[in-house]
Amino acid sequence: MAYRYLDEIAAGDMAFEASGKTLEEVFMAAADATVNAMVEDLSAINRVEEVKLRIANTELDLLLFNFLNEIVFFKDARRLLLRVTGVAISRTPEGYGLRASAYGDVIDPARHPLGVDVKAATLHRLALQETADGWKATVVLDI
Repeated sequence: MAYRYLDEIAAGDMAFEASGKTLEEVFMAAADATVNAMVEDLSAINRVEEVKLRIANTELDLLLFNFLNEIVFFKDARRLLLRVTGVAISRTPEGYGLRASAYGDVIDPARHPLGVDVKAATLHRLALQETADGWKATVVLDI
């Protein structure tokens, strides 16, 4: 599970590519990339509050889109930086369901050197595909 930022995709926005051997790993890597854009040191996020996320969508790429925007929502609505610790994705009659566990810490600039303010994951160039090595996602963040 890994991610890297892509400078050549979006001017004025921030893009990254996440990868993982499984679908769950690529979702976790994408979550880390999103939060790491907002705070420089992910290890500075303490386990203060536990959060359970449940999301559904008819398409896998839109499930990822909703998942990342839920993480941004917690930052905006509750000033809570989240680290995802587990993801389970299942097929449902309507499409796909996601259950995730995360822990969070209220933003404290003294402890959390801040990066950019991510407003949302976007649909621009959003891609999620299975590869020979697992899964790869490309995401553009509105900053």
